[in-house]
Amino acid sequence: MSDYLTGEPGGPGTAPPQPRAPLPSRRRGGGAAHGDDAADGGAGATGGLAALLLAEAHRFSARRFIRWLLGLAVLGYVVVVPLVGITQFARTTDDVRAQARAEIARIVADQNAYRTQCLATPVPPEAGEGTTAEEWCGPATSGEDLRVEDFLPKQPFVLADYLQPGAVAVGVAVAALFFVVGATWIGAEWSARTMMALLFWETRRLRVLATKTAVLVAVTAVVAVLAQLAWAGSAWLIASTRGSTGPLPKGFWGDVAALGGRTVLLAVLTALLGMGVAHLIRSTGAALGVGFVYFAVVENAVGAVRPGWREWLLTTNAAALVVKGGVPIAVPGTTVDSGSGQIVEFTEKNISNLHGGLVIGAVALLLLGVGGWLFRRRDLT
Repeated sequence: MSDYLTGEPGGPGTAPPQPRAPLPSRRRGGGAAHGDDAADGGAGATGGLAALLLAEAHRFSARRFIRWLLGLAVLGYVVVVPLVGITQFARTTDDVRAQARAEIARIVADQNAYRTQCLATPVPPEAGEGTTAEEWCGPATSGEDLRVEDFLPKQPFVLADYLQPGAVAVGVAVAALFFVVGATWIGAEWSARTMMALLFWETRRLRVLATKTAVLVAVTAVVAVLAQLAWAGSAWLIASTRGSTGPLPKGFWGDVAALGGRTVLLAVLTALLGMGVAHLIRSTGAALGVGFVYFAVVENAVGAVRPGWREWLLTTNAAALVVKGGVPIAVPGTTVDSGSGQIVEFTEKNISNLHGGLVIGAVALLLLGVGGWLFRRRDLT
């Protein structure tokens, strides 16, 4: 009776043993440390996706290294663009153009004087038997192929000539910058070991990765658009003060807008490449090292050893994406040159804008896809 009342072990009053809760399955990825994407979203699920997006946006803006990178980029732009505009370009006056024409006339006179001396001397034996003095000395110089603009001390900044090449340069610079930003955006999480803390707040790993990707894409697109607008304004100001803003060819601004859109797409894809590499190997420094080795060593080696593979290299496709109509490359293939009629071993192939975008996009998606799959499956240490 006492055993029943007191519930001592072994007595009739002992409660039946309760079954233990199952441990998180390593195979299915249970818990924050084991890649759980189950229905339980953790503490972060109470605020929903909007709260997670706001949190990641705040984390992005609070990253000191990213802020320093963007600040240095803005400072470099503010210093370099006006400096180049002041030192390399200037409006031309009638006196300056007259001096350029006089220089052309002097060059033409010197060339024709040399030709006159050449005609007065016997044809040397190395010219070959039957070669006349006219053939050996060449035709007289008229100067028709010499442009006045090439002899000016400073070129005028013509908006129609310089706006689009400058937009390409700005777009490439922004893309390179955001490769680093994309790498450090997620690589710093692994280096500082803060990914575990984040996954205790929001345990659905793929949602975390997708949110980080969305924030990176949004920020990259906004900065790339602002960079193109800043360059367009700067180019207009330089052309107004140190060159000419017109006349502009038909469809000029439409081409500028299309070019700007392609540079924004390049920046977004490059940022995703940096993020994909850093997430895959869990290190910002290693990702930057991989990028340097690939662009500085691998692409040059592949282009030299296997010229036919150049159409699949990232730099080739980046140029093809940005340049209007794509870029031509030389690929192995016997053909007849239309000008000389000779047989050549290389033929020209055009890499279109669509081809460039699809190749870079496919590589970025592959890196993010493999990284996301491993992120969901493997343990965090």
